[in-house]
Formats: sequence, C-alpha cells, structure tokens
Amino acid sequence: MKLPSLWNRRQIPDIKIVPDWYIVLGRIDASNYDVNYCFEEFFVIKTQVVKSHNSRFIVVGDIWLSNRHDLLQFLHSDKEYTDKEIVAHLWEVKGEECLNLLEGMFSLCVWDNQERQLYLIRDGVGCCTIYYTNSDKVCVIAPRLATLLPHHSQLLDLVALRDYLCCAFVPGEQTLWENVKELSPGKVLQMESSEEGGINFINQRWFWQARENIQNAEESLIWHGKQLRQLLDRVVKEYLPVNEPVGVYLSGGLDSSCITALAAKFHSHPVHTYSIHFGEDCPNELEFSGLVAQHCKTQHHILEITPDDMWDKLPLTMSYLDDPIGDPLTVPNYLLGKIAQENSRVILNGEGGDPCFGGPKNQPMLLDRLYDGVKNTEDSLVTNYINSFKKCSRFLPQLLKPEVFAKVKDKDFLFADYLYRQENYLNRLMTINIKFKGADHILTKVNNMTVANNLEGRSPLFDRRVVEMAMQIPPQYKLAGAQEKAVLKQAVLEVLPKQIIDRPKSGMMVPVQYWFKNTWQRRAKSLLLNRKAEIAPYLNQDLIKQWLNYRGDAWRRYGVKLWLLVSLEFWLQVQKKNR
Repeated sequence: MKLPSLWNRRQIPDIKIVPDWYIVLGRIDASNYDVNYCFEEFFVIKTQVVKSHNSRFIVVGDIWLSNRHDLLQFLHSDKEYTDKEIVAHLWEVKGEECLNLLEGMFSLCVWDNQERQLYLIRDGVGCCTIYYTNSDKVCVIAPRLATLLPHHSQLLDLVALRDYLCCAFVPGEQTLWENVKELSPGKVLQMESSEEGGINFINQRWFWQARENIQNAEESLIWHGKQLRQLLDRVVKEYLPVNEPVGVYLSGGLDSSCITALAAKFHSHPVHTYSIHFGEDCPNELEFSGLVAQHCKTQHHILEITPDDMWDKLPLTMSYLDDPIGDPLTVPNYLLGKIAQENSRVILNGEGGDPCFGGPKNQPMLLDRLYDGVKNTEDSLVTNYINSFKKCSRFLPQLLKPEVFAKVKDKDFLFADYLYRQENYLNRLMTINIKFKGADHILTKVNNMTVANNLEGRSPLFDRRVVEMAMQIPPQYKLAGAQEKAVLKQAVLEVLPKQIIDRPKSGMMVPVQYWFKNTWQRRAKSLLLNRKAEIAPYLNQDLIKQWLNYRGDAWRRYGVKLWLLVSLEFWLQVQKKNR
C-alpha cells in the first residue's frame, strides 16, 4: 500500500539524518556518490576505512569495545589501536571467530578483498543497529534506516505494522518498510556481488545468542549474588569514561539505582544523575531518586516534563527513530539528553534489569501458565504473550481496515519459536524480552535518543557477559512469586539504601491517559481523525474516535493505545517529509 500525500507539515521538523557511513555493494555509477573507498563492486561512502595489516580486510562501522585493553594484550600490541583497527587485526588473525572476543557495542562491515565477499555483523545484544535493502541489483547498507530512504519503495510492510500495533515497536528483522531488513543481534550476514549482476546472499548465521544455560543450581542465592556483583563491578568499571564526568539516568528503581551506586563507587570524576517528573498533579519517584542521589553523593538534576513538552517534541523525537516506537518514555529520554549534554558526554542507564533478572512484567504470563496450564496450547502461548503488552492486539480485527486485516490475520508472530523451546518458562520469556524488546525497543530507543543529543549511551546491565550470567542463574533466584530480581538485589545489597532494595517495582508511568482526556484530546482528534492522515489507509478511524471520546471507568485505559497511534502518525509524516 502506498502512503497518501502529507497533509500537516506545520509540526513536522525538517531534520535529515546524516549518516557517518554507508556501503553500496554492486555495480553503480560512483560519480553519484561521495565515495571514500572502492574495490571493484564494493563502495564505502562518507568515511575512511580501516585495513588489516595485510590489507586484505577492510573494516567499516560503529564500534565501541569495553574490553579493548584485553584485546590489545591478545594482539601483543604496544600501539594504541583504535577499536576499528583492533577488529581489523583480529579478523586477520582469527577470522570470524574473533567476534566471540569482542565485548561492547558494534555494527560493522568487513570486506574481504581476496574473496570479494562482505560480512555484516551486529553485536550480540543489539546495542547498535545495521539495516540493508536489496534493489536494482545493488545492496545498500547503513547503521540508520533513514539513510536508505532514497533506495527503497514507499510500501509499508503490513505484518510489521500489525506487530507495531501489538507491541509498540517493530520486532525482529522486519522494518515498517517493505524490502528493508534489520540484521538481528548476534548474527553475521555474508554476501557477494554476482557476476551476472545482483546480490548473492551466501549465508546468515549466529555467532552468539542468549540461551538458557543453568549452572551451579545447588548454590545459594548469596553465592549467585556474589558472582553477579563481581561481574557488575568489572562491567561498570569498563563502561565508565576516562578522565571526565559521567551521567546516569536515575529513576529511583532498583536497576538505575544500582548502576548509579557502582558508578559513584568506582568513578574518580563527578557523577551527574538525571530524574524526571510530570508535575505536582501526577505521581512521581523523586523521593527515591533523591534518596539514591544523596546516598551516592551525585550531582543531581531534576527535569519537569509538561504535557505540551510531550506533544510538541514527539515529531522531533520520531524524526530521530529508525522505526516508530510507541513508548511514552521516548520523549522524556530525548529531553533528558538535552540537559545531560551540558555536563556529560557518556550516559549510563539501568536498562536491562527487567529482561535479564525477571522483572514483574513477567508475572502475568507466569500466572497464566500456572493456573491455565491445561489450555496452554501453542496458539494460546503466543496469544497470551502478545496480549501481555497491553497494546492493540485484542482490537486488531476492528482497528485494521478489513483489506489490511485479511492480509495479516494468518501470518505467524515471530515470538512463537522461542515460546515453544524446551526450557524453563521464565527463561523463555526472558530470552524473548532480551532478543526483541531489548534490541528492537529499549536499546534502539536509548541509542537513538542519546545520539540525537551528541551523547554516548551505555547500558551495563545489557552487557553480553551480564546476559550470559543471567541465563546461568537458576530461575527461582530471578522471579519467584511476588519477589522479583532477588539475585540482583542480593548483588547490590551493601551499596544501596534498604528502602530501594525493599520497595516494590512501580515503573516510570507517563500519565498519557490523563493528558489525552484533559489536554490532548482536540489535538489528537485533529491529527488522527483527519481523512488525509497517514494512518487513514490502514486503520479504522471510527474506532479511534470511540477511544478518544471514551468516558468510562479508569480500568479501560486507551491512553497507551492512542499514544502509539499518535507516534505512528507523526513518524509516517516525518518519513514523507524527509524522503
């Protein structure tokens, strides 16, 4: 389906995402590109390449290695190589096996001059992104989807649209555009330009995956907590910048509080912490974030975000995203970055605690499994998992236009393969959350919103080694009944106030339902119900009108659903304007 013409340009920012690099594989007219390096049918645009010692291998990409000191020792090098140079020289020595040595964040391309083959690689957890599209006998590769806009069609992937409506993000290798793919975390894609013209995709394989690997099940919670603490100490030390301040996004919950405490413990330069609230009429976590900031002696900054801030900055925020993300916290992440850049270049966060250590959002699925086990067929597992996002999955037959729903209703959800594995059920849920929600929602949001503010975001709890240890810890030490993240609490028991350890998880709730009712309703109607809206060819605007006019009890909340629709509409408008 083609997008209709743009109807509302007034609020849409004119922002072009300028890529640091991109690659074209295939036969092209090089005079049309800003080519910095070429070898026959391989072209590197806008950046200088790094070569291995023997010049056989060319490395391009975004790379930050947290264990660079160990890798330099492995190479027996006295030189201070850049991270790209380290990868180039490691690839020359060990080939693809060197990927198992890399810790950190990377999306990279390795070109083999001898075999005339290209390797695309994305780090195991998905901190960085890499996209590609294959058309007109060439493949274009870039770290940002917006870079590929001139090279792909205007057709939406309707299955990806369905998945966005269910999850508030686009999971897996699909993107919202047809024929544009995102490489999965932990994968290598090998390709070459064929002699007949066109691209030959040779192989796509995993070099790393998060998988259950329970170890030391006979050991106590205290023992596992000690092992985790030793690893967290090492990882946080590696993630701290050298000879400069560091910032931490601090909500007051366990995850961000433990990263704050460890950063303050090990960093010899100022630690700045950043918290948000939504005005005196709305609940907030400032009591707890302030307690942690005082306990850790950080320089604490508090930002109030108003409903006008949220609405007015949403188009700008969507312009910095590759695929749309319907998470209301995306705008606060962007606004926090604006104030953080005044004091820090590197920002740490507590993202990863819930997916890795059994956050409370897994509880409804576990209870359903426990009390409805007889009915837990394969279909019900997938349905229950999709419904657990509490977005639009139950409304798809009414929300999607009939011709759109007919095209997607029989398409499988990609979560199925992971839900059916013969592993502990909690670990299955955690694997899916790490692989999809982590890579395609949380880490993408963090990376894009920090880069938008010229910051470098780092997520220690999503470090590959932390994920591996999380999958080794017995499930009962992660989530057991109402007790969540027991092993993480045990690990940081002595560096946090007791109030933080003992408090239940509440989550940072953006009051979107309240604001749609009291502030945004007229604006949302103008945006979503206009007959020229970008969503109009796909969605039933009569149902959206019912949601906007709803005045029933508070339990039937449509705020999060409306927010993901508003986010989608603005994202589509941005894409049309910037095309």
